[in-house]
Amino acid sequence: MPRFFGFVRDQYTALPLPPTPADIAQQTFVVTGANTGLGFQCAQHLLGMGAGRVILGVRSVQKGEAALAAMRQATGRHEAGAGTVWELDLQSLDSVEKFSQRLATLDRLDALVANAGVVMTERQIVQGIELSLLVNVVATMLLALRTLPKLQASARKFNTTPRLVIVSSNSALESNMKGAVPSAGGVDVFDKLSEEDGFGTFSQYPKTKLLQIYAVRQLALLLPVATTAGGVVINAVSPGLCYTDLDRNASRPAKVVLAIMRKLLARTAEAGSRTLLQAAFAGPDSHGAYCSECRVKNEDVPAWITNASGKTTQERVWNDILKRLDAMGHGVDVAALAAPAPSARVV
Repeated sequence: MPRFFGFVRDQYTALPLPPTPADIAQQTFVVTGANTGLGFQCAQHLLGMGAGRVILGVRSVQKGEAALAAMRQATGRHEAGAGTVWELDLQSLDSVEKFSQRLATLDRLDALVANAGVVMTERQIVQGIELSLLVNVVATMLLALRTLPKLQASARKFNTTPRLVIVSSNSALESNMKGAVPSAGGVDVFDKLSEEDGFGTFSQYPKTKLLQIYAVRQLALLLPVATTAGGVVINAVSPGLCYTDLDRNASRPAKVVLAIMRKLLARTAEAGSRTLLQAAFAGPDSHGAYCSECRVKNEDVPAWITNASGKTTQERVWNDILKRLDAMGHGVDVAALAAPAPSARVV
């Protein structure tokens, strides 16, 4: 119950807009799932703040163009190049690769806000894995890992500190998630969580978000922002319960429950998007951290995630992500990401 009351308090917390970076007119941002909800509001804020370029990563280019037109109307940013729509389908790792290859052609990249995700209330297996695990974890982490070289190169070229933001959820931190991810027994995490037994309307989504938090913590550990050449701040952010269409795939009973919860407690998508902006502008103290209510909130992360047992689970989740990507033909050389840039090597 104490955690519930804390959640209610947090939902009614006033969320400030973060200060606009002085050099935002030179910066490039990518927001996935930007045609609706939190992503739309985040991208619109960035345009309104004067960002040099905002790239909307969307599954439907047509819907993305309609969203961009609305953003331009709201912000007055009609100049060519200020907003761009790129196709990105997180159900396809090939689409993630193509999107990442386009990002590699940019002159600079200052932040990736990985916001796109799905809630599934019916179990679907795609490419041998449950769909929300594929989209929210495997594809999202592939996008993050493929984007890191451009973020690192931008840091070195422009003497900046880019950000990699994974949009997670406070539902991952609830006590009923303790033990939800297998930590022993030699069972692949994704095989286990893809099984029909254990799949539930309101349990699968938090599990995917818990995997994200473990992955962010491990990636940040492997790539310390202060010591890695081309340092990138990597964090996870929870926007809280918001009015969005994230539950568009939910069953009717689930939508009814969520509608009641939203009526009582939800933030607007605009208010929730402020948490994404805070994470996209956050300092090195947010590296590997959990952010919510527009600040670093590591105190909300339970001990079962941060203690020795949690760290063992974290490593297991990370290794299973890399194994899954490799098995699906999209292997990642994480050691290369942690290696010093050629000009920074000690001779």
